[in-house]
Amino acid sequence: MPLWAQILADLRRRLDAGEFTDAFPGELALVAEYGVSRHTVREALRRLREDGTVVAGRGMTPRLAGPVEIEQPLGAVYSLFSAVEATGHIQRSVIRRLDVRADGVMATRLGLEESVPLVYLERLRLADEEPLALDRVWLPAQLARPLLDVDFTRTALYDEYARRCGVRLTGGEEHIRAVIPTAAERKLLGIGQGTAAFAIDRLGCARDRPVEWRNTLVRGDRFGVSAQFSARDGYQLGVDARRLA
Repeated sequence: MPLWAQILADLRRRLDAGEFTDAFPGELALVAEYGVSRHTVREALRRLREDGTVVAGRGMTPRLAGPVEIEQPLGAVYSLFSAVEATGHIQRSVIRRLDVRADGVMATRLGLEESVPLVYLERLRLADEEPLALDRVWLPAQLARPLLDVDFTRTALYDEYARRCGVRLTGGEEHIRAVIPTAAERKLLGIGQGTAAFAIDRLGCARDRPVEWRNTLVRGDRFGVSAQFSARDGYQLGVDARRLA
């Protein structure tokens, strides 16, 4: 392997081990440490820049890339799938459940009789293969049965709901609260006991008809709520989901 490739492999090994949590070494420090030319170090750093691991430029000290933010406006119908993909990252889901079941509590929230069957979809949402959210959705089976044949690994629920069932969300209600995940949820999301999460409950409607009840558990270190305000318009809220570097 050429020298730059050997250094690149060693730097990636050290990054994976968490060695550069506080700061990433500069060019001259790497030249002295590895005993190679600046050209060799720059080639290794160029590869780290290309894959988004570090940020560096002429006259700048290399540093670890910061979080990539996915901004979402509250008060709008949005798709987490579309939001992640729009930033250039790959959204993939691990399908944990897709079936028809009875759930009296969820049926009531949808304005239905308790015994009415519901399509249930549970997904672990990933951004570039890293856990981002645990998503649980209940839909009226009368409307959503065609979705039982869908592979939701790389597609958006709202797109399939509209295409296969003729159901398009036009609005609804959303509530966000901070929660402490269970041990099982922490394991799925890849977080420790010191990391909280946000629970987002959404009632989605097509015109005035409830067509979706959703609970999404999002990692607290990748999600935030922000607001802009003015004397004329008041508050304009937004949310962002952060992907760790």
